[in-house]
Amino acid sequence: MSPWSSFLRAVPDAAGDVTALLALAVEAGETWPRPGEGRTQLLWELLASVAAIDVAAARVLEPHMDAIAILSQAAGTDTADQPPGEGVGASWGVFAAEAPGVSLRASRDGGTVVLDGAKPWCSLAASLDRAVITAHTDDGGRAAFAVDLRHPGVRCEEPAWVARGLREIPSGTVHFDHVPAVALGGTGWYHSRPGFAWGGVGVAACWLGGAVGVARDFRAGLLAGADAGREPDQVALAALGEVDRTLTAAMQYLVRTAARIDDGSLGAHGQSSWSEAQRVRGTVASAVERVLHLVLSNRGPAPLAFDERYAKRTADLGLYVRQHHGSRDDAQLGRLTLKGDCPW
Repeated sequence: MSPWSSFLRAVPDAAGDVTALLALAVEAGETWPRPGEGRTQLLWELLASVAAIDVAAARVLEPHMDAIAILSQAAGTDTADQPPGEGVGASWGVFAAEAPGVSLRASRDGGTVVLDGAKPWCSLAASLDRAVITAHTDDGGRAAFAVDLRHPGVRCEEPAWVARGLREIPSGTVHFDHVPAVALGGTGWYHSRPGFAWGGVGVAACWLGGAVGVARDFRAGLLAGADAGREPDQVALAALGEVDRTLTAAMQYLVRTAARIDDGSLGAHGQSSWSEAQRVRGTVASAVERVLHLVLSNRGPAPLAFDERYAKRTADLGLYVRQHHGSRDDAQLGRLTLKGDCPW
């Protein structure tokens, strides 16, 4: 039996309960492997396995694991401030999104860095203990900081979350009023480190795991129908076959990428880690969209109307995969490809 089996068995009971999910995230942060340290494939398998059970659970665990990895990576850099410990016992988020008209700035107040302004898309901020957060710096760049979300200068807006997906994980704006923070890695470090790309692929592993859950629902529905005397027709079987090869190809790409991260070959021969991460994320996002289309169109309206777990899973995954920006992310990859940052 896998040493992670008991953890995965706890996920269904914790699903929908943010407090219980955060407790699982803290536990995972103390025991799960980190990307780039020799067991990247196992980390992504665990994230995908959680998402296959409950997409929202993976949406809670993934940023905590990313934050723990970021803190570990920052501890090995030469920074002006001493990075904090790895936050054992605390729940962490990662807030790096930007939005028009909303800005967070970091400045020096004596020997302390303080944050002022607002940060959008801060998932579960009111429930978390701490966060890795990016802010604009006086030199015109952006840097990452560790911040205590329990500080009295932190105010979390209650978002008007109307989405049917990820309902237990609303993302709102957080306001900071002279909140002390600890610098991580210096200006530009957060986005330029290889771990930024690795974290992006970790999110894709969650998307893929969610699609596996949807595919399992589809297969189970076909088997149940067959048991009731309704054998699947050629159209349903063709859809299941396409789902199988689509998921298998994406899984193999993740396995290959994890191996290249751990053996140090990713980033060699002029290819950047980020360009490969964009390929993986785009490939997985397309696979997820295709699986959702095939399954939703073949299963019809009844499971969406009457099967709570299936309806939740598809709504959660449909929203989560929107973190991939489609053609805009492909355009970014195209710019890198035009410069020769490609394997062909």
